Amino acid sequence: MVIQYPAHMFVLPIPFLLILIQVSSCTIKVTGYIGQDVTLPCAYDAQSNGVLSFCWGLGRVPRSKCADTILSSEYGEVTYRESSRYQLLSQVEQGNVSLTILNAQRSDAGIYGCRVEIPGLFNDQKSNINLIMEEERVISHEMEATDATVTTPQSPTSPINLVNDEHSKYVRSSQGNFKAFLGEENIGRIAAIFLFTIILILILIFRRNVLMRRTKPLQLHTCTVVENMYDTIPMAK
Repeated sequence: MVIQYPAHMFVLPIPFLLILIQVSSCTIKVTGYIGQDVTLPCAYDAQSNGVLSFCWGLGRVPRSKCADTILSSEYGEVTYRESSRYQLLSQVEQGNVSLTILNAQRSDAGIYGCRVEIPGLFNDQKSNINLIMEEERVISHEMEATDATVTTPQSPTSPINLVNDEHSKYVRSSQGNFKAFLGEENIGRIAAIFLFTIILILILIFRRNVLMRRTKPLQLHTCTVVENMYDTIPMAK
């Protein structure tokens, strides 16, 4: 007896298998500078899985192994290296299998793939790194000094700004003249003038009081003479 299963029972698992394959992959963007070393990151959990085999290749990680392999390692030992410029300078035994490109050039730009062979079905860890190379930014001390002395351009001066500038100059000039006027010598002169003025005022007040005292007896004497004149005139009977 032949048992026939519905066709959809065989079709449905396929998308799930594709999802499982793609879940373990990722894409990272790295920027490097021409003439300098650049490191492409890749790491896995070595404490849980132990030291595993891995490979690096040019291009995205395919379904198996690495495309255009440039470096491969089996359980901690490098088995293939395309160029001495490709180095593993990290702690491979601890799961850090990052690839360092020595003296990177513009031609090194592109996509690199890292595959870590984790035991189990569809468990391999895949990382795609997009390396972008740029010119090295070198700023010399002379350029820094030049930049420090460069002045920013000023906007055209408006009439309002001219008036404000003239007012500011006048205020600063007035403040400077006032400070100069308040010097030690000028303070002494001001004090002498002030004392001389007070003394002059006191003298004037004193002279005024003296004159008032002299005029008062004359007025009294005049009034007395007039009264005596009226006393001596005989009254008509």
